Amino acid sequence: MKHSPRQLLSAIVTALLLVVGLTACISTPDGGGDTAAVKIGTLRGQPHLYAPYFMQQFAPTGTTYDIVLFENSPDIKNALASGAIDFGVLGAPSMLAGSAAGQNVRIIASAADGGSGFVGKADITTPNDLRGRKIGFPQGSSQEIALKLTLRAHGIDPATDVELVNLAYSDMANAYKSGRIDAFLSAETAPSIVMQDGAHQIVSPYDTAIGPVNIVFGTSATVIDRDRELVEQTVRSFVQAIEYMLGDRTAWVDGLVSTFGLDRTITETAANNVWLRWELDDAYRQRLAALAEQMLAFDQLGEAPDLPTLIDPSFLSAAGAGQ
Repeated sequence: MKHSPRQLLSAIVTALLLVVGLTACISTPDGGGDTAAVKIGTLRGQPHLYAPYFMQQFAPTGTTYDIVLFENSPDIKNALASGAIDFGVLGAPSMLAGSAAGQNVRIIASAADGGSGFVGKADITTPNDLRGRKIGFPQGSSQEIALKLTLRAHGIDPATDVELVNLAYSDMANAYKSGRIDAFLSAETAPSIVMQDGAHQIVSPYDTAIGPVNIVFGTSATVIDRDRELVEQTVRSFVQAIEYMLGDRTAWVDGLVSTFGLDRTITETAANNVWLRWELDDAYRQRLAALAEQMLAFDQLGEAPDLPTLIDPSFLSAAGAGQ
């Protein structure tokens, strides 16, 4: 049987990512290392990705959720594709990129909108003041797309009128404080951290074609094919965790402060900039399509992702979400 070059490339990439994904899981686990546990990846210290920490209380009898911490969403997506983890809370752009690259990842729920901020020095009072300045951003993220769309909307060419500086989420606040950058569009809690020290919001990052779309809950086709009941149960636990956080904001903030040692005031400010959710309704899918379109336009994707295959809302219905 002959295989297409894309099929062969996908197989090679998946094999390589298995090694990378396993390394990520081993290096940053937060659970007890139970080999039979359901492994769920998320990011460190970000309010809009905290739902896994509340899932255990809604787990079926005999099920253990093992939280695995990562530094960025592409690593979570790769760990899903390789089988190093079973589920993940991560940025939508990473899942769109995975689909476009032929990886077998699936979006099975949304997780959070918002969680971004476009902040800068006091003398940057309008977007026009950004000309000639250094602006931080996390490459391959929804924040990168929002930044470039926002700049263009105000007549600023991202390639020539400003200097864009790619930084990790964890480096953003320190880079701003040290003067390496003059402004940034990135994820919480970095915007709230620097606003406490005198930075201010330049313009809303949500007034673009992609809106506030940001975080999703994902898995792989391999996990779905192996155990659909597990996926349904995990989605149910995830939805219940989101609903719990929506109903008890204090528990959400307390958890973040306790787990990651975050400043309470900063955490409360950051949480106010996040809209938790789980639905995959038509309006949300349209925003994901708009995000994919912009990622193509900005050359973040080599080809369009297969959205009908990537987005699978069936487990929300099976789990009785919203009932």
